[in-house]
Amino acid sequence: MNRQANHSIVGRRTSGVNEPLTVHVKAAEKKRKRTGLSKYLYLLPAALLIVGVIGYPIVRALILSLYAYNPLSSGKTFVGLKNYVGVLSDSTFLKAMSNTAIWVIGCVFFQVVFGLLGAVLLNQNFRGRGVIRGLTLIPWATPSVLAAMMWMWILDGNYGLLNDILMRIGLIVHPIPWISQTGTAMASLMLIDVWQGIPYFAVMLLAAMQTIPGDLLEAAKLDGAGAWKAFWKVVFPLMLPTLMITTILRIVWTASYMDLMMVVTQGGPAYSTLTIPLASYYRAYTDLKYGEATAMAGIQALLLLIVVVLYLRLMSNKGALDNGK
Repeated sequence: MNRQANHSIVGRRTSGVNEPLTVHVKAAEKKRKRTGLSKYLYLLPAALLIVGVIGYPIVRALILSLYAYNPLSSGKTFVGLKNYVGVLSDSTFLKAMSNTAIWVIGCVFFQVVFGLLGAVLLNQNFRGRGVIRGLTLIPWATPSVLAAMMWMWILDGNYGLLNDILMRIGLIVHPIPWISQTGTAMASLMLIDVWQGIPYFAVMLLAAMQTIPGDLLEAAKLDGAGAWKAFWKVVFPLMLPTLMITTILRIVWTASYMDLMMVVTQGGPAYSTLTIPLASYYRAYTDLKYGEATAMAGIQALLLLIVVVLYLRLMSNKGALDNGK
């Protein structure tokens, strides 16, 4: 009897101790669930904004690319992938694709090279460094249309400043129509874009360089590394994540850029400066073929997505993403 009584008393005590613990665990689980749901609720406004501003136009454009649509005619006709097939078999669009590839690769390459050089120079100690850094941003801050009109005057084939300087120093005998002939029109536009884009890379890479601890450079010098070796072995690897992100953004922006072509050459002469965005614009607002125009834009978006994914994978394999952690 005594043993049974003792067991019952111990059982009651044990249950009395476990009940508050069980309640506490359940309360903690409920709180954890509420916290998990609240995180998604906090993200909901931003997610709805992204879907409304980005997602809806993309879906609408993809749907429109499957139709033959003229805003001046009545209704739309579903044609499926006919717009894509027609665009990809169009010699003008194929010319625009090759021009876009040349445009993006050439502009971004020279902007990276001269932007890196500019960042190294601006990182040196010299008198008036702050003023020079501020003046460096002027090309980047100049509106595209204003920059285009300024360079049209500089590159003018009759009374342009560049021709006048080259003739005075004896490099050319006759003026060159830089923006009016097929051989130099694209190079002239690339010159303008490179001039305007170098400050972007210079400032971004300069900011990355200034975050590198000076102790690392001192250690490299103590190990016998010169300035050149210290830059490529210490500074550049730490700058690589910033360079990667900056290059990706610039590739996307340059591929979508059409201001210079629109103002300076209008895609000519002989389609030598026609790019995909400009071709899509003309197809929509000149030919009034909105379906084909959105198909062109869709093809460009797909190509950009492939380039960005391949670029990210390449840099990830080289460890650029890990260096930024």
